Amino acid sequence: MKELPTPTFALSPAFLLRSSNFLGIARVREPQQVTAPQPTPAAEVQPLPSGITAVWARHLDEVREAQRLRYEIFSGEMGARLETAAPSAYPEHDIDMFDDFCEHLLVRDKATGAVVGTYRVLTPAQARRIGTTYTDTEFDLTRLRGMRERMVELGRSCVHKDYRHGGVIMALGGALFEFMVRNQFETMIGCASIPMSHNGADGGHAAASIWSRLEKTHLAPIERQVFPRCALPIEQLDAKLAVEPPALIKGYLRLGAKVLGPPAWDPTFNSADLPIMARLEDLPSRYRKHFLGA
Repeated sequence: MKELPTPTFALSPAFLLRSSNFLGIARVREPQQVTAPQPTPAAEVQPLPSGITAVWARHLDEVREAQRLRYEIFSGEMGARLETAAPSAYPEHDIDMFDDFCEHLLVRDKATGAVVGTYRVLTPAQARRIGTTYTDTEFDLTRLRGMRERMVELGRSCVHKDYRHGGVIMALGGALFEFMVRNQFETMIGCASIPMSHNGADGGHAAASIWSRLEKTHLAPIERQVFPRCALPIEQLDAKLAVEPPALIKGYLRLGAKVLGPPAWDPTFNSADLPIMARLEDLPSRYRKHFLGA
């Protein structure tokens, strides 16, 4: 196993959360000469009844597990045309230029040890190092420029088809919110994907219908709205279908997330991507108590 080098961004002192069992912070690959407190060793969140647990990747081979799951879902299920960073060395892995700069969160089935869900997290310091975020490539984020110092990006989120239930979403959410509080971050953004074929509707009609409904109920205020660089042609689609959003999007909305604008069309991933923002201050009280003990 190849252990990843020390974190390249300064960590804030750990806060006393609802227990002393803090989550560890994942390590990234390219060291930088900075003075930073040592992160708490990686640890599991409290076990869930369904037998799953969330951990931060500590070794490169753990990151590879997440990349294999991503490939299975994005390429196998969604039909994405993935251009991996090292196709000959790592076939059937989803790898891109952001991975080496991110923290990788894994959800495992405790019985089998298999990775069944994953996120990657790009911190503000690492976004400055790489010069952009993935969300910037799909949306004009000009109106969010004043929030970037305490804003992290969530990306490449996916859950194995046999585990798409509330337990996995809660495990991911709990780990992420504790990470945010620990490091004094306030805002999470990302692209939430809706497959072009979703709930029996092909050609983007489901995505148009989901946006049409969420625009009325969960749209962010105008000063936080963003604009797709390659917009899904909503006006050419049937936006009146009674379809449910994907499980991850429903999970975000339960946690107080807002949609920042209309979806972008992502031909590489064969999906429509909604820009989503979740803020600690918007976390509903019942989840705040559950995740943070506040």
